[in-house]
Amino acid sequence: MNIRALIIRILRQFRRDKRSMALMIVAPLLVLTLMWLVFDGDRYEPEIAVVDVLSPYVQVLEKQDAVIQEMSEDEAMNALQDVEVDAMIKMDQQSLKVALEGSDPSTNSAVKMTIQQAMKELGHQNSQMEPEFTYIHGSEDLGLFDNVGPVLIGFFVFFFVFIIGGVSFLRERTQGTLERLLSTPLRRWEIVTGYVLGFGLFTLIQSFIIAAYSIYVLDMWMDGSFWYVLLITFLLAMTALTLGTLLSAYANNEFQMIQFIPLVIVPQVFFSGLFNLDALAGWIQAIGKIMPLTYGANALRNIMIRGKGIESFQTDILILIGFALLFFLLNIVALKKHRKL
Repeated sequence: MNIRALIIRILRQFRRDKRSMALMIVAPLLVLTLMWLVFDGDRYEPEIAVVDVLSPYVQVLEKQDAVIQEMSEDEAMNALQDVEVDAMIKMDQQSLKVALEGSDPSTNSAVKMTIQQAMKELGHQNSQMEPEFTYIHGSEDLGLFDNVGPVLIGFFVFFFVFIIGGVSFLRERTQGTLERLLSTPLRRWEIVTGYVLGFGLFTLIQSFIIAAYSIYVLDMWMDGSFWYVLLITFLLAMTALTLGTLLSAYANNEFQMIQFIPLVIVPQVFFSGLFNLDALAGWIQAIGKIMPLTYGANALRNIMIRGKGIESFQTDILILIGFALLFFLLNIVALKKHRKL
């Protein structure tokens, strides 16, 4: 009887908490669907710019499913710098010079495999023309950890600030602290501002420690400015903090706050640059445009792997600031409408 009573109590508990029951079904389906969309794409076809390459070589490269674009050398170099192509092939007398964009080891491997297959198909008469590979960014020593490292820095900063910030603000409400604050002359926007700025000091320290540890202790690949890395991680942290405090308005306890992880955090991982999405449909890639981590990871890669200046990621900075401001304003609205204090 005791067991039966316990089972009935648990079933009643779930029946009352319909949100948790729905999330147990919706969250796994959402994550599995995202994984299917990301991993079930077509094989990646490298985009290669060719400069003064004979037509038989171009035809063989195209047979290997490479996307070939004929350009001048200057156009090809600019396209490489802007990551519009993966490699440039230039024929110089009896040598074949290949310049790789270099920031993604998997793309480098795809280009090398395509060229090697093409050379093999051309036959023994061209076997003396061994391709000579050079790298615009990174090098052949660039490993997988160096490639995903910038994304991981952004992800962990975003994840922990989101959880800690959201739960902390939730406790302010559930423990009655927020109600006492609102009984004072303080306005709602002043409370949100104070909380964000106060917590922001800790996110600045957190961003500094994570970035410094990754770069100087773990020896992660770093070609750019450390201060730019710190700027981007801080903006990501502020975006996560304002988003976490916003969503805490719709949670009644810590358990419900954690339920936002598979809905808000996990989807961003798939669109943050950890996986190559170039072979996927445009509408799938467009999903990543509404996720803050996409812009943070893109900026961190431009800084750490490609060594670029602020002009290359200033749009990412503006978008992250826009996200943070939007969540900040929505937080004030949510505080007013949903917390009737």
